[in-house]
Amino acid sequence: MQAFIRNNRGFLIFLMLFGLFRTAVADWNPIPSGSMRPTLLEGDVVLVNRLAFNLKFPLTNVVLAHTGDPKRGDIVTFFSPKDDKRLIKRLVAVPGDTVEMRDKILIVNGKPETYAPIGIVSEQVKPNLTLNALRLDESDGQAKHVIQWLRPQQGDARDSFAPMVIPADHYLMLGDNRDNSADSRYFGMVPRELLIGRAVGVIASADITQNWQPRFERFASSLN
Repeated sequence: MQAFIRNNRGFLIFLMLFGLFRTAVADWNPIPSGSMRPTLLEGDVVLVNRLAFNLKFPLTNVVLAHTGDPKRGDIVTFFSPKDDKRLIKRLVAVPGDTVEMRDKILIVNGKPETYAPIGIVSEQVKPNLTLNALRLDESDGQAKHVIQWLRPQQGDARDSFAPMVIPADHYLMLGDNRDNSADSRYFGMVPRELLIGRAVGVIASADITQNWQPRFERFASSLN
């Protein structure tokens, strides 16, 4: 073993530094589900800036310093407060915000988001289940992004929730695929120490339904 370490010292140091880089500076996140459709697709590989919000002790959630403030509209990777599973969602409310949802309409600080229909697409939600999805531009008046609804308004209990004030160092997360996303409506608000980083772009992508054929049009694409 000592001879192996001595003969491969440079490579082992590289692996160690690479591991530290991935856990503290930058990382990539494969997308396994459709909860962020149409922004992110299953088979996308997303680049994550792990220094966007916190500097953490490697391999832990111990925050050493704050490096930036999460903002509404950020696409964020984090550990679920329910089961510690790594997730990616859109941040929709920050500390001090009062947020509610009425029949799918998100309301932040008393101001409803606006929703401009884009069109209807056929969306496969299970191997043998295809639904029509209504895609819309969701806007707060300054920034907008595309979301989709799989059900009509008033279609589910999670289409509405009562007003809540976001406490210090906590955030509310929603999937862009609003009717097919296990998000803060299921597991509650996310404390800052569980944030991993901000997703900044798609590195590569492959269609998992077509034998992992590359989707070159999504390579090196930015996120909004």
